Amino acid sequence: MPEINLFTILAVFIAIGTIYVIGMLLVLPIRIIIKFIVNGLIGAFLLFIINIFGNIIGITVAINPVTALVAGFLGIPGVVLLLLLQYFL
Repeated sequence: MPEINLFTILAVFIAIGTIYVIGMLLVLPIRIIIKFIVNGLIGAFLLFIINIFGNIIGITVAINPVTALVAGFLGIPGVVLLLLLQYFL
């Protein structure tokens, strides 16, 4: 019967821990990218809807690179911020 010493067991645990840490480092950026994509889609959709239906009551937000970036990065709060800026300015 083969003999398993303490260093072999320790090496296996270190290898499992290293694989876990590398896996978490690879998954974390994917979550952030997916969050930015979802925020961007929601922001663009809201800007589009606000410009279509807001035109009836006189609320429009010009779509340019700055407003698209604000709505894309911040999502719903960004669109609300743009509406408040448009109202007060």
